Amino acid sequence: MSVKSFDQFVEGCGERVSEIPAADAVAMFGNGDDLVYLDVRESNEWNLFRIPGAVHLPVGRVREGVRDLIPPGRRVLVYCARGGRATQAADIMRELGYERIATIAGGVHAWYDVGGELDQ
Repeated sequence: MSVKSFDQFVEGCGERVSEIPAADAVAMFGNGDDLVYLDVRESNEWNLFRIPGAVHLPVGRVREGVRDLIPPGRRVLVYCARGGRATQAADIMRELGYERIATIAGGVHAWYDVGGELDQ
């Protein structure tokens, strides 16, 4: 059995997880759509900047902690810095029964690049 690299693992998850363009995520935010933005970056990254109102749960804690923060029926947009960890987290959430999840293509950096607001 061969060991997969992180990039190979994320690529495999990407086949099971939906991704939306950052511009669409920013528009949804601006429209006030009822959804949760889940930031799965590490605390040191979260402390620098984040999408306003986002929920923070590092990717390594998603499996055991997400149900305490977000009910499975909620619509969730998962993001990280550029997209890899968000894909991994969304795939874990899918395994846990979350059906209304997607990632933000390009992560929080793409969000900012298309004019998305950030809290610091």
